[in-house]
Amino acid sequence: MELSEAVPASAKGVENPDATETYRPGAAFLVALVPDEDPNLQPAVRVYSPDERVVPYEMVRWFMEQVADQVERCRIGFEQEEPEAVD
Repeated sequence: MELSEAVPASAKGVENPDATETYRPGAAFLVALVPDEDPNLQPAVRVYSPDERVVPYEMVRWFMEQVADQVERCRIGFEQEEPEAVD
């Protein structure tokens, strides 16, 4: 999952001229790596920034809530794929 600064969408090269999108994701500066193959691995967050950036606390909280939801979905999916133990 990535959190990036919104940048204005270019009018050039827009595939759909009827699109109402005015902003697109820029370069990611906060990336969460959510392991979806091993539920024992913990997610990792990486910060990419050549320049100092200030990220509002509420934005970081929102992003981390999204990450937590993704972790939960991956773990549930992993549990559903495991064969049940035979007694």
